[in-house]
Amino acid sequence: DPMAFGRGLAKGVGVNILVKDVEASIRWQAHVLGAAVIYWEDHFAVMRAAGDTWQLHSDWSYRDHEMTGVVQDVEARGAGLEIRLYGVDPDASEARARESGGIILAGSLDKPHGLREAYLVDPDGYIWVPGVGISG
Repeated sequence: DPMAFGRGLAKGVGVNILVKDVEASIRWQAHVLGAAVIYWEDHFAVMRAAGDTWQLHSDWSYRDHEMTGVVQDVEARGAGLEIRLYGVDPDASEARARESGGIILAGSLDKPHGLREAYLVDPDGYIWVPGVGISG
């Protein structure tokens, strides 16, 4: 259940990695890093290693996402990194980013996966995503 999974991510730091080929990334991460596949479908996977969990998303799975244009035609995929801060108020973070003249890629919104999130760009261009679980 995506809502239950999203609500379970209500604290800590999360990483979503945008990849061209989810299966190829899974195979490399499992082989090279010893990562375990927690969940896998064609365009999405949840991986775990060293006590940490991260998510892989294909470009297709992000086709209607705020970050779609960020990775378009980019060879070095580090540009597709989201740094998620679970348990950090997205509305307050967005307000502070606006006050300081920061770039708001997407303002705070309740998402269908159970989190309220904002997409904020730091001075180096990294995307920070503070988020909290949606009650209910």
